[in-house]
Amino acid sequence: MGDPAGIGAEIIIKSLCNPEFNTTCRVVVIGDRSWLEQAAHLCQKKVHFLSINGSPADLHNNGHIHLLHSPITNIEKIVFGKVSAESGAAAYHFIEQAVRYVKNLGYGSIATPPINKKSLRAAKIPHIGHTEILASLTGTIDPVTLFQVAGLRVFFLTRHLSLKQACNAIVESTVFKGVFRAYRILQSLGIVYPSLAVAGLNPHCGENGLFGDEEVCAIEPAVRRAQREGLNVSGPIPADSVFHQALNGAYDGVLSMYHDQGHIATKMVDFERTVSITCGLPFLRTSVDHGTAYDIAGTGRASEVSLMEAIKVAIQYTAGSQTL
Repeated sequence: MGDPAGIGAEIIIKSLCNPEFNTTCRVVVIGDRSWLEQAAHLCQKKVHFLSINGSPADLHNNGHIHLLHSPITNIEKIVFGKVSAESGAAAYHFIEQAVRYVKNLGYGSIATPPINKKSLRAAKIPHIGHTEILASLTGTIDPVTLFQVAGLRVFFLTRHLSLKQACNAIVESTVFKGVFRAYRILQSLGIVYPSLAVAGLNPHCGENGLFGDEEVCAIEPAVRRAQREGLNVSGPIPADSVFHQALNGAYDGVLSMYHDQGHIATKMVDFERTVSITCGLPFLRTSVDHGTAYDIAGTGRASEVSLMEAIKVAIQYTAGSQTL
C-alpha cells in the first residue's frame, strides 16, 4: 500500500476500479483495510474487499479486490501529508508482508506505490528506499534498476552519484559488468537474443578523445570485450540519438552512463507511464516513478496512471506463470 500518509491507497483504489484496467491475472493488495476503505470513500469508488490468508486457493474468487489485511499500528497518529514514524513503519511492514507472501506462493511479482524516505528514517528503518529494503529482505547483492516506457528499456551504469562521481566511476571493468548484467536481464525477460546499445558519456562520444576520453579508455574496450564473448552489443553511441533509435526499435535496451541521462530520456517519452523495474531479486518488482505527493494526499486527486502501468508491466513479464 505504500506510505499511508501519501497517495498510495488512493491510486490503488483508482487503478483497480479503472475500466481500462482489465486483466485475468489476480492482483492482491497488501495494506490496512480501514485505510483503503477511507481511500475508496475519498475517491468516490464503491469497492468490495475479499480478505485472504495467503493461500493460492484464495485467488480464484472474482468480483472483489483481494486484500491481505495488514493492520497499521497507531493508525490514529497518521495524518495525510505528514512525515511520521508510524507511516514509515507501516510502509516497511507492507513491504515485508509482500516479500513473505510472494516467497510463500513461489510465484508472482510485486508492484509498489511510493514510500517516503523521511518517514522511513523517522521509523529508524536502516534503508533509504524500496530497492535497498527489498535487497536486504531477500539477501540480494546489487539489484539492477531498469526503466521501461513505450517499448524503450533503459539501464543505469551509475545511479545515485554526483555527476563528477559518476564520471570517475566509468572504467572498463565497471562498464563491462554493466553491459553483461543488462544483457542477461533482457534475456531473463524473455528476449532470447537481445540487442543492447551502450550510450556514450561525452558529446559526440568525445570525438576520439578531443573532449573526454572515457569512451576511448573505458566504454569502447568494454563493448569490444562483450562482443568477443558473443553478446549483441553496440556502442558507444551518442546519447543524443541512441535513445531515439531504441524507442524506434533499433535496440531492445540501452545502458545509460548516469542517472539523469537515462531518466530524462524515458520521462520525456511519457512521464506518467515510465515504470521502474527492479531486477535481480528472487521476483520481479515494478514501481511507480513518482513520490508520495504529500501535497495532494487525502484529496482523491492523485492520478493512477503510473501505478496502472507498473501493474501492467509486472503482468507482462510474469506471463506464462501464475501471477500476483
